[in-house]
Amino acid sequence: MPIKNRLAETHAEIIGWRHHLHAHPELGFEEHETAAFVAKKLGEIGADKVETGVAQTGVVAVIKGRTDSKGRVIGLRADMDALPILEASGVDYPSQNAGVMHACGHDGHTSILLGAAQYLAETRNFDGTVVLLFQPAEEGGGGGRVMVEEGVLDRYGVQEVYGLHNMPGFPTGQFAIRPGALMASADEFYITVTGKGGHGAAPHQSIDPNITAAHIILGLQSIASRNVDPLESTVVSVCALHSDVDTHNVIPQQTRMTGTVRALNSDVRDMVEARVISIAKTIAEAYDCVAEVDYRIGYPVTVNDPTHTEFAAAAARAVAGDVDMETPPIMAAEDFSFMLNERPGAYIFLGNGDGPMVHHPAYVFDDDAIPAGCSWFVELVEQRMPAQ
Repeated sequence: MPIKNRLAETHAEIIGWRHHLHAHPELGFEEHETAAFVAKKLGEIGADKVETGVAQTGVVAVIKGRTDSKGRVIGLRADMDALPILEASGVDYPSQNAGVMHACGHDGHTSILLGAAQYLAETRNFDGTVVLLFQPAEEGGGGGRVMVEEGVLDRYGVQEVYGLHNMPGFPTGQFAIRPGALMASADEFYITVTGKGGHGAAPHQSIDPNITAAHIILGLQSIASRNVDPLESTVVSVCALHSDVDTHNVIPQQTRMTGTVRALNSDVRDMVEARVISIAKTIAEAYDCVAEVDYRIGYPVTVNDPTHTEFAAAAARAVAGDVDMETPPIMAAEDFSFMLNERPGAYIFLGNGDGPMVHHPAYVFDDDAIPAGCSWFVELVEQRMPAQ
């Protein structure tokens, strides 16, 4: 694997950064220590500008090339937040913040981008400007959306933007990507069904919201099987169900359910939203109940621009040889999608080897993937903005 020599030399240093970040995880919009660490390192490596407090706890830095003859500006993004998970990884640098864990590898992503930044600041072997986007709150907080809404891409003149995510199950240091939809949209719904409570032994004197909720759950499952083109991918999952009582002999007054909707097509996404609302309300009415639906639009579909996908793949080939250009899309979501909605670019998967999937308490980021990730960012910059 043709890793940049300097990045091989700094590998141990970058691992040290990651282990520090792993031991000090912070949740979305609470990444104060993480942001301070990142900003300090960026200052030490000689970034031309470092801005903190972006999107609350994000950090943006600028590294200028030897020349800037064409006014080119490329954005590179890494996420920084952790998850509310009790760690069970068994590593010797575990989380010191009980109940919070870097179970998605964002400590690795942050360290990879810092390593690439160090190399770029040392060599300046490009013609243009690199903007480093250390983003908070990817895990449901929508930090990418906040960065876009605050005008970060406009303020720094970013013309195209790239990011990566580690992926267990792929060989360590290998890359996979596809043009078009790579990751799904993610919306959520909260349905409250109101009936008439009563004694469990006298159901005829009540209107049971649990029965209604059960039929709504079954009805929602017909969306993917009967409303969506079989060649499209959609997920409608009810993931929690609660009533306002917790005993064996009382029919509740209300039952609440919550779930997630995933889609790889924005038109399908819109249709599913309408069907969820219609099915919940009409089934509730049929059972003499009332359903209130709180439907919340979340992350968009992550769509790779075809041309920039090839740019990302070319850099990956220079680092790792063959690149999987037909990796199947996945139904997980990513708020880098907000940035890709504003600028052309691409998102790529970096192999993390065998082991538990992300968001698992036993997940472990593979430090051997770091040089490949750093080299990909660097190669991308040097290929897209070659030195004059």
